[in-house]
Amino acid sequence: MTIPFRQDGRVAMVTGGASGIGEATCRIFAAAGATVLIADIDMPRAEKLAGELPGARAVRCDVTDETGLREFFAGLERLDVLVNNAGIGLVGTVEDTELVDFERLMRVNVTGPYLVTRFAIPHLLKSQGRIVNIGSVAGLVGVKKRFAYCATKGAVVAMTRQLAVDYPTQIRVNCVCPGTVDSPFVEGYLEKYHKNEKETVRQELSARQPIGRLGKPEEIANLALYLASDEAGFVNGSVISIDGGWTAA
Repeated sequence: MTIPFRQDGRVAMVTGGASGIGEATCRIFAAAGATVLIADIDMPRAEKLAGELPGARAVRCDVTDETGLREFFAGLERLDVLVNNAGIGLVGTVEDTELVDFERLMRVNVTGPYLVTRFAIPHLLKSQGRIVNIGSVAGLVGVKKRFAYCATKGAVVAMTRQLAVDYPTQIRVNCVCPGTVDSPFVEGYLEKYHKNEKETVRQELSARQPIGRLGKPEEIANLALYLASDEAGFVNGSVISIDGGWTAA
């Protein structure tokens, strides 16, 4: 009996791979046999993680740097899996959101995946590769005081479906939409906006999801692994929520 979801012989690149969902994804892909490129702007953390994973390599990657990305992909020999995970958040209504902040979120969360995907596509076409975009439930439903974040994650969902239409037989492209996950991303939000009431707000975030808890980074990473595997060969252009029942309620 074969072990499912193996990635032996494949090269997988994970943007924002040094922490949170990205780190969990790197660990799980490496355990499944992939050679993992940990792409991040935090090189010390990426290098530390690479040292813990067999065959992994840390690569400095600013998803908004067109020139740097062009040069990196020009020197890359092979790519089989791309996980577009890098992203940032912002709290605020449309009235609270300054143009500079809105544009920063669009630059990282939308232009970033566009640039990485654009330069990765030639490699993925050669390998009949797979793209897994990490979206959010915020791209599927309205979330209070998340105007800019919802806008960017909605764009990630739309890009996923469009790519699957343009390349229906050459590559597979799918999107994972997590709910609130217990990760440095959420810790940063709590530290910035709720420093004196972290545990109260953490409980509120847990209660927002009918299952009554935050998601685990490994749960998101395992879904990404499945979507990149041969077993998911008939899954294309799909947008899959993994949110403890949030979008079902």
